[in-house]
Amino acid sequence: MKIKIFTFNPFGENTYIVYDEITLECMIIDPGCYNQAEENEISAYITAHQLKPVLLVNTHCHIDHIMGNGYISSTYKLPLHLHKDEEQTMQHSSGWGKMYGLEIGLQPTDRIYIDETSTLNVGSYQFKIFFTPGHSIASISFYCKQMNLLFSGDVLFNLGIGRYDLPWGNLETLTQSIKTQLYTLPDETKVFAGHGDSTTIGFEKLNNPYVNLR
Repeated sequence: MKIKIFTFNPFGENTYIVYDEITLECMIIDPGCYNQAEENEISAYITAHQLKPVLLVNTHCHIDHIMGNGYISSTYKLPLHLHKDEEQTMQHSSGWGKMYGLEIGLQPTDRIYIDETSTLNVGSYQFKIFFTPGHSIASISFYCKQMNLLFSGDVLFNLGIGRYDLPWGNLETLTQSIKTQLYTLPDETKVFAGHGDSTTIGFEKLNNPYVNLR
């Protein structure tokens, strides 16, 4: 498995392309590409590596994570996979964008709802879904046991956690999501977050100033 990280838009959001080196199938997680230059950057990578996009997924639907949904969906003819309750978050994102003078563009009308009973497959790799609300109403995280890695969205960061002061955010819920879902994974699990650097579950359990198990 290969992982390509792009940092896009004014919010510095991490967009991920995850692909199987043999089949070249790829999953695009939280495309935050905001302008044509960023759209060209992600498409150039896909073309240069001859990738075959098969999945477009959102961990949650805050504005910075969905700016490129329309572009990716229309360019590669992909439906959007998201948790159904994140529709509420998406509806508010347009209004939030106007507060910042930003346009999020049209969102894909072809949508597939996923939750903790679902699995996603990219080539020979399978991703389990964790329901991890608290930053948003229905944030989900993606875990690949084969590679022991996690895409946590804005739930867990390197020495941080997601904001909980936004609509439908809740500190207690977020803390419980981290403790009862993410911290059950092996300590060596590598965590790729929606912002900032990667980390590991073990490091966060010991050092995260907001949620640690010391």
